[in-house]
Amino acid sequence: MLPRLSLPKDKKMGWIMPFIVLIERRLLRPMWLMLLATVVLVTGIGAHAGKPGKPRKLARDMEVAVNSPVQPGERWVRNRGGRRMVDAIIVGNASDRSMAELRAHVERLGGTVNAAFSSVQALSVTVPTRAVAELDDRDDVVSISPNRTTRHSFSTLETTTGATSASVRPYSSATNYTGLDGKGIGIAVLDSGVMSGHKHMANGLLGNRVVRQVNMVGQGAKLSWAASLPPGSIERNLYETSVNNNLSATPDGYGHGTHVAAIAAGRGGYRALDTTGIAPGASIVDVKVLGDDGSGNVADVIAGLDWVLYNARQYNIRIVNMSLSAGSTTSWVQDPLAQAARAVAATGIVVVAAAGNYGQATGKTTMGTIGSPGHDPSVLTVGSSNMKLTPGRSDDVVNNFSSRGPTRGAVVLSNGQRMVDNLIKPDLVAPGNALVSAASTSSLGQWNLLASRNPALLTGLTGQTFSQTLMMLSGTSVSAPVVSGAVALMLQANPGLTPPLVKAILQYSAQPLPGASLVEQGAGMLNIDGAVRMARALRTDIASRVAAGTLLPGQPINLTALPTPTSTINGQTFNWSRTVIVGGRHIATGTALFTQYQPIYNPRMNWVGNQARQVQLGYWPASLTSPANSVPQWFDEVVAPSGALLGPGVRLATSLVGTSSLIGKTGMFTPTTTLSQWLISGSGQTLASGIVLSEGVVLSEGIVLSEGIVLSEGIVLSEGIVLSEGVVLSEGVVLSESTSGNTQARTAGMPVAEP
Repeated sequence: MLPRLSLPKDKKMGWIMPFIVLIERRLLRPMWLMLLATVVLVTGIGAHAGKPGKPRKLARDMEVAVNSPVQPGERWVRNRGGRRMVDAIIVGNASDRSMAELRAHVERLGGTVNAAFSSVQALSVTVPTRAVAELDDRDDVVSISPNRTTRHSFSTLETTTGATSASVRPYSSATNYTGLDGKGIGIAVLDSGVMSGHKHMANGLLGNRVVRQVNMVGQGAKLSWAASLPPGSIERNLYETSVNNNLSATPDGYGHGTHVAAIAAGRGGYRALDTTGIAPGASIVDVKVLGDDGSGNVADVIAGLDWVLYNARQYNIRIVNMSLSAGSTTSWVQDPLAQAARAVAATGIVVVAAAGNYGQATGKTTMGTIGSPGHDPSVLTVGSSNMKLTPGRSDDVVNNFSSRGPTRGAVVLSNGQRMVDNLIKPDLVAPGNALVSAASTSSLGQWNLLASRNPALLTGLTGQTFSQTLMMLSGTSVSAPVVSGAVALMLQANPGLTPPLVKAILQYSAQPLPGASLVEQGAGMLNIDGAVRMARALRTDIASRVAAGTLLPGQPINLTALPTPTSTINGQTFNWSRTVIVGGRHIATGTALFTQYQPIYNPRMNWVGNQARQVQLGYWPASLTSPANSVPQWFDEVVAPSGALLGPGVRLATSLVGTSSLIGKTGMFTPTTTLSQWLISGSGQTLASGIVLSEGVVLSEGIVLSEGIVLSEGIVLSEGIVLSEGVVLSEGVVLSESTSGNTQARTAGMPVAEP
């Protein structure tokens, strides 16, 4: 039973199957294990080579669906009017940004063009499945992906993360605080909506900090050309009015978005159980991309990112929180959601995404389960730690459910060769177990769907009064906003940080958790105290000078001496990780990372393995409502020009960890604590001339970039670890990454159970 709210007055294989299982267990599995024990994952780290060939454009799940009968529950492949139709996102590279020829071809094939976007040169379409092969043959088509479904994959929180340390908020009580609170920084929450009337969102006695609410659900499937409407035009203003959600009686019927927003920026000191978020002064921009049942699709999420790009300047949106993920087998290079997130990051906005909740399957740890857009190098991908309900950090561990790396998206060549990304993810972890925060209700006091379906979320929470309701969630979805709040504090302290510099600081200052590897915790657990201190030590004009092209490699970027790389939180002192993941598969360290400008801090630059790509963008002309160079109009991505990526003096530690072996705990499976100890002792190769990009290829400065293979997909090792093939979720679902109980990875064919 839900607590009553206190409202204001007013087919089988028979005998042969056991025989097959016996052979597999007694003969095949030991053979596989012997083979796998000798497999070498050659750094840097765990790259995968492919023979020359032309990349295939169809996403694997799209190819399978087009050539198979319609499966029950598949939303993006269905029969309609006697024809099998598919909802798809086509990424193009036509010189005509409106993609007029491609649009006309889609219509000639009996399809419909639903929407176009600005953050990625792509069309949302519905086409007959028989037409997909013809579209795949077009030279101006880069990739064809399903319009996958999406769902949502203090206080103790304040004190555990270091938000109330002397360098951040030296004083904090139930009614008052001093220091950094994120004021002036806008956090766009792309989720199921936000209950702006909840007291957690308050701003003084009468106002609230939800400065804008828009509903983008369905915008990716409508005949919408919002991306082509100039800022300030009548048509654009009408569009903005049509998506306005400020007056909705049930802005968050599912309940996920309100909880996420409050963890990032809620004020919960008005109750005995203080559930204040990380940045209680930050502004919240509610971008609803999931319906009241907690589901959505990739096209709507991209439409939401487009809206953010149009309106970022007006609301000073510096952070986008995406507590959701889509199952994707596509490389970050081609994946449309990753491309859109990369475009947003290129404008200087920090994109924070949940890693996913697929760290376990049938009781075994599962590797390679990071979803999209968390598999993109520009995204700050957050895994989940368990703070054991104590303010101390010494007992904290990585949650079993938290998705592990490496990333498993791939480019598939025409000969069938898969070139797997194998990026080290997540970037770091943050608390995400049993976090209590705001619970949304309707204006009539009806509980949100999450709480209605799962009354256990409310267990032990008393005093459930309208607009002051609470619930408890676990998952990487609630870890992500912890980091988003931390980024708001960093940007308040130093607004001149670029997104990749923010990520580097967070990783360098993180605390490694014992026993967890690079692909389980990244650089370690969030340390807000260290991150803020480092942010304050740097110049405040870095971002503007990078944008203007006036900050050159090797020029100083520190304003004061760098802080001592240790932190004391709740009486416990620990060393910083001093680990920064660069190039997707390499480890860097050293103070030169923060005393000299490193070109990898350009938010338009994305370096992975031995190649780098650069985002280009153009802006709308100045108008009465927006100055020049303030609203992006288009984005392209090209091979990055020749030049430095890292400068002299940076230490590389890639060779320290060696070849990747899961059994040997080396390479990407090296415990972060071990690596950190090596780095603290001064180990690593100091670069004499940096790392340079020449004609699109990274000159590796002695770093071995020979390609290896990652453990054969789906093979279960003796220690109970499974390497997943980039989890293919049921119908490729974009999940809101929260759970209310025991978590199990969902793989293809498994039902999607709501938390």
